[in-house]
Amino acid sequence: MNHPCHPVHRSLLAAVFFLAALGAPLLRATDPAAAGFDPVRLGRLDRAIEDEIAGKRLAGGVMFIARDGGIVQLKAYGRQDIAADRPMATDTIFRIASMSKALTTVAALMLYEEGRFMLNDPVGKYIPAFARSEVAVPPPPGAPEGTKYVKVPAKSPITIRQLMTHTAGLSYGDGANPAAEEFRAANVQGWYFANHDEPIGDAMLRLARLPLAHHPGEAYDYGFGSDLLGYLVEVVSGMPLDRFIAERITGPLRMPDTSFFLPPEKAGRLATVYGLTGGVLAPGDQGDYVTGPRRCFSGGAGLLSTAADYGRFLQMLLNGGELDGVRLLGPRTVELMHASHVGDLHAGGRQSFGLGFWVNDRPGRHGELLGEGSYGWGSAYFPQYVVDPKERLVFLFMTQLRPAGGSDLNQRIKVLTYQALVK
Repeated sequence: MNHPCHPVHRSLLAAVFFLAALGAPLLRATDPAAAGFDPVRLGRLDRAIEDEIAGKRLAGGVMFIARDGGIVQLKAYGRQDIAADRPMATDTIFRIASMSKALTTVAALMLYEEGRFMLNDPVGKYIPAFARSEVAVPPPPGAPEGTKYVKVPAKSPITIRQLMTHTAGLSYGDGANPAAEEFRAANVQGWYFANHDEPIGDAMLRLARLPLAHHPGEAYDYGFGSDLLGYLVEVVSGMPLDRFIAERITGPLRMPDTSFFLPPEKAGRLATVYGLTGGVLAPGDQGDYVTGPRRCFSGGAGLLSTAADYGRFLQMLLNGGELDGVRLLGPRTVELMHASHVGDLHAGGRQSFGLGFWVNDRPGRHGELLGEGSYGWGSAYFPQYVVDPKERLVFLFMTQLRPAGGSDLNQRIKVLTYQALVK
């Protein structure tokens, strides 16, 4: 039995008291054994992370696990900055890249619940530049030699729901779209916008003039959908996306360390990005989150957060849209988020996709240890999160590893968390 004085529980309590002293709101701490976890099996998770750090394949990270609203594990490993010998802390701030998509989706769904639009409305109804899209397709027989693609009118307009499910034909303008050179020339290519000295709307209006990778609704193209969704939030609400998220989501949910750019006074808490190349761990691209232009609010990949902050956001989703008396969404809207929306278009049919994240609606086809009906996503910087309604479980691993050099730790932490859950 895991007594409250067990080292695992004692370290969790220490982390909770430390963050509480800083004024950071937290879920309550809970004994792992009482929450259904085998402490010995949970130790396998610790060892896997620590082995990566000892092998110099990872600098450090933070693991967060909560069940039934109680924190089972909130633990920091390794170093936030190796050169400065700065230990990783449970309140370390991380670039979360595509984990921003879930917050942007919630922002849009809050407006949806207010009756501001329907999910199957065409985007062009609110952003006229997207009223008539074109698609880049292979050239027809007899086309001039060297023709890589031609443009044809889209069969149907892009809908708001397609932005949330990545079925709008909007790639990141790279190899998934034959017109990649047009995207590069327009300075709309790739997920990174922190260095853009312009509002996100300016970039999205340039995107409107570029061809789609597929006809809307016909394929899963991971790309600019959430950025365009964030711009839609700005247009419909009349507020910049950073202000909307701060006033409507992170403020009410008490997520004080979640923002698009980092206040200078918090710079010392930002984890260093490391990359693993050829088996060698070295500092990577740190980005423009502290001293950059600070103007382009990317709903697809622009936010920073902590494990505790993001854990509160995920707990809100698990609770059906409410946390600590603050309701952002109705329960039925959250259910719609983790319903299957794209059939077999995502992940070769091994998983489906909901509104903002993958949905494991077919465990046998997915083929790994992951709860039926669970949902989640990750980040270009290597973090991953999972929400499991059936097991009343939330967990995430925060770190900064880009490139990842073939590491699969962010996937193994899912197996290692589930295998420790015995009740």
